[in-house]
Amino acid sequence: MILLKVLFAHIIGDFLLQPLSWIVHKEKYKLKSSRLYLHILIHIVLMFVILWDLSLWPLILSIGVIHLIIDSLKVVLTNEKNHRWLFFIDQFLHILTILFFVEYYGYSNLVLPEIATQDFLVILMGIVFLTRPTSIIMQTIFTKWDISSLFDENESLLDAGKYIGILERLFVFTFILLGHWEAVGFLLTAKSVFRFGDLKDSRHRKLTEYVLIGTLLSFGIATLTALAVSVFIS
Repeated sequence: MILLKVLFAHIIGDFLLQPLSWIVHKEKYKLKSSRLYLHILIHIVLMFVILWDLSLWPLILSIGVIHLIIDSLKVVLTNEKNHRWLFFIDQFLHILTILFFVEYYGYSNLVLPEIATQDFLVILMGIVFLTRPTSIIMQTIFTKWDISSLFDENESLLDAGKYIGILERLFVFTFILLGHWEAVGFLLTAKSVFRFGDLKDSRHRKLTEYVLIGTLLSFGIATLTALAVSVFIS
């Protein structure tokens, strides 16, 4: 439970409470960026709030200090060529840090409030992960390609693709937890039908490949997340 709560705090702090403008500010001003240190402070406060136990301060401060070191190295080393890979390395190191310190301090058997049951927290963490965090992960992956040339002059609604992706992942997550795999197939088919009219011309081959990769990646992450949660709460 301690591990799950710290991971939950990390997801909220690194994705939901870190605007894009902060990331840009950190990349521009590096170690002089005030957003870097405010970001770490938010992480520490979040862990205190979610864990709600002042006796856990050694764990919280240890994770906070290492988080600052990792993020500092990231902003110093980031450039246009490596920022995509550094994003995943950064997240891997953060999770590794959390796992290490939770094990090191032995905070695995504390009594927690009844409302914060393990199953509830796992499901909630899965839902939160499939919103903005997954959108950021997919956006980071797609920076490999220049997609500006894939679209014509027909503009779409602001951020429509992001919200469609979030909704479809939440639907897939819910359907799998409820055991309705056929609904996942129906959702995938329905999306394909809606997209067919826009992608039927051969000149849209690149856009078709882009949409297909995005759809499969989105559905794949949602499916794996739901399966992981199902195994954990079973």
